[in-house]
Amino acid sequence: MGSSKKNIEQAQESCYQKWMNLQSQRIPELKQLLAQRRSNDSDHTDNDNKLRDLLEKIIGDFKSYAGKRADLSHRCSSSYYAPSWNTPLENALIWMGGCRPSSFFRLVYALCGSQTEIRVTQFLRDIDGLDSSDGVDGTSLSDLTAEQLAKINVLHVNVIDDEEKMTKKVASLQEDAADIPIATVAYEEDQLGGPNMMVDQALDKQEEAMAKLLVEADDLRVDTLAKIVKILSPVQAADFLLTGKKLHLSMHEWGTMRDRRRRECIIEGGDRTGGEEEKKQ
Repeated sequence: MGSSKKNIEQAQESCYQKWMNLQSQRIPELKQLLAQRRSNDSDHTDNDNKLRDLLEKIIGDFKSYAGKRADLSHRCSSSYYAPSWNTPLENALIWMGGCRPSSFFRLVYALCGSQTEIRVTQFLRDIDGLDSSDGVDGTSLSDLTAEQLAKINVLHVNVIDDEEKMTKKVASLQEDAADIPIATVAYEEDQLGGPNMMVDQALDKQEEAMAKLLVEADDLRVDTLAKIVKILSPVQAADFLLTGKKLHLSMHEWGTMRDRRRRECIIEGGDRTGGEEEKKQ
């Protein structure tokens, strides 16, 4: 059983690494099409069509990844709730095996605000007669219409409601872990000795329920992303997805760097302690 579980976790990690590599590959594709779209001599209609095709591929990538996770989670779901391939920083921010769907809206609002600030700066530079040719064009997240904002707000409220329902389901599962027969067997473990069939059955049932919740959460993530992309224009959606992919990859990199620094501090602290003890001797 131990060897089988290890093989499943290796397959899960391999699936994750392939997903991260695919995200890295999509970034230059998005950048290239955005640069072409924002050049004055480009055919905007043709470029928007290419952007839409790429956006559909990216949503398809996410659906395919969620499908593979669903298949692998049925064999071992608990590892997805605190993945060993994630850094502690990432696991501290994880919700139901991934990011919160509501965080997508936070990203939209953050980009909308930051791009508005950039455009104000450009406007002031224009007033002063300074060059602002390197700024964003007129189709950015700072140009969200009232209709777009209204649709995003309604979707945001609905997604938060769905998140809360799933969070309550997880809380219920966690409470069930202290319920009969697990609690009873844990109390009587010394008398029983060895593995207990009732505990295995109860834990299998727990894993199965967790797998279903993971699939439900992934479906919500994919559905939310697809609906946001549909509300935005092709350029706005490409900006949004590009930033999201950068953030995902950067979070993993930042977590890795923090772990490395932490290990170095521990090693250096141990060396200093060892040196002080030698001096005392």
